[in-house]
Amino acid sequence: MTLPLMKNFVNGEWIDSSSTTTGDVWNPATGEKIASVPYGNREDVDKAVKAAKDAFWDWRTTPPLTRARYLFRLKDAFEENFEEIARVLTTEQGKAVDEARGEVRRMIENIEHATGVTTMMTGYTLEDIAKNIDCYGHRQPLGVFAAIVPYNFPGMVAWWFLPYALVSGNTFIVKPSEQVPMTQTKIFEIIEEVGFPEGVVNMIHGSKDVVNGLLDHPDIKGISFVGSTPTAKYIYQRCGATGKRVQALGGAKNVVTIMPDANIDAAMPSLITSFFGCAGQRCLSGSILAPVGDIADEVKEKFIAATKAMKIGSGLDESVAMGPVGSAAHKEKILGFINKGVEEGAELLLDGRNFKVDEYPNGFFVGPTIFDNVTPDMAICSEEIFGPVVSIVNPKNLDEVVELVNSRQYANASCIYTQSGATAREFKYRVNPSMIGVNIGIAAPMSFFPFGGYGSSFMGDIKGHGREIFQFYTDMKVVIERWF
Repeated sequence: MTLPLMKNFVNGEWIDSSSTTTGDVWNPATGEKIASVPYGNREDVDKAVKAAKDAFWDWRTTPPLTRARYLFRLKDAFEENFEEIARVLTTEQGKAVDEARGEVRRMIENIEHATGVTTMMTGYTLEDIAKNIDCYGHRQPLGVFAAIVPYNFPGMVAWWFLPYALVSGNTFIVKPSEQVPMTQTKIFEIIEEVGFPEGVVNMIHGSKDVVNGLLDHPDIKGISFVGSTPTAKYIYQRCGATGKRVQALGGAKNVVTIMPDANIDAAMPSLITSFFGCAGQRCLSGSILAPVGDIADEVKEKFIAATKAMKIGSGLDESVAMGPVGSAAHKEKILGFINKGVEEGAELLLDGRNFKVDEYPNGFFVGPTIFDNVTPDMAICSEEIFGPVVSIVNPKNLDEVVELVNSRQYANASCIYTQSGATAREFKYRVNPSMIGVNIGIAAPMSFFPFGGYGSSFMGDIKGHGREIFQFYTDMKVVIERWF
């Protein structure tokens, strides 16, 4: 059977890549190849940028409310195709299908939020800044923007950026992860049906050559990126060298704290989801479990029991709680970290290295893994693993918790379980991460609040979605005016 080869969507048409180099797309649950994707080149980038640049002025002069109406139609089309998008997503990424549905829902919510452009893009004015002189501030779009997005959320992450750029009057290019190109391809088939003007929204497939082509292209005004911290730093520096606006969201090492007064039984479902949802492949996943003081033994016992009760298998099985990791290479990386934890002297309470799913012997599965007696200097406690591996650290008090959180190089998110408002306030006041959960295991902001971390977890000035993102996609033109 001939497997599909992904195409680029440029200027309202599906076109072949100029490159003959291709990569493989896999079903992580079965280990089977399901498609091929072109590893594009700078010629592909040039075509997409030209189309977007040519479309910019007509789109920029389209009234904001008219631009928003395209998003209203797109929202309805996504609702009609909701289940199909989710199942394509699970097939190529591996996550449980209900998690995929949640991802598609968040994608749609960003479209809904962006339609508020007529409120959120407004400027301001002041009469008589001096005698008979008035001043106006107008938010104006800039031109062509692009997003380089990761494999762990093939649908949602591009839509932290795309609808806001479009509704603000910019044109846009999406570069999906070459590991999971099928979800955005399905999405762009729906975009084609909705009928945006040619060149307003484009998609090109590829790897490093396409990324560098986007970063270096003089007609691209800004880049949005989500991925690992080393790549985020590279993109941030490259955009600085070429004068582009940049949002570069990097990795994480999130600490989940359980205080002695926490309601453990009520917390457990969200703890399990936090650490093992999406097989730990989330920048908001729990990585370090920190039960404080005497509660540690009870937390460990109940956490291990709940972990063992999870069903693991193909994400398309409605009863599965955790699917495979994203690729064979990533599986080997995670197994390397587990081996390193053992070598460093951590106590392995639950070992996922030889985990098998009988129905899918070739799948990229890593079983839930739990280490105890982890110290902050160990690699499993300081480096991003991005998999279903939990490091348990046992702080004595809140001061030690704060030190643990703030000594990690990453500052994406952190969560605390407690019944004390005073403890929660002190925690969120003192720790560095930008996204804080209180009695919530995954501190994921809704579309109308900003998404992004601090320190090595984020490079740039303006974070994903929220009302602030309109500042990223517009320039404030100030007009000082006097009439004689």
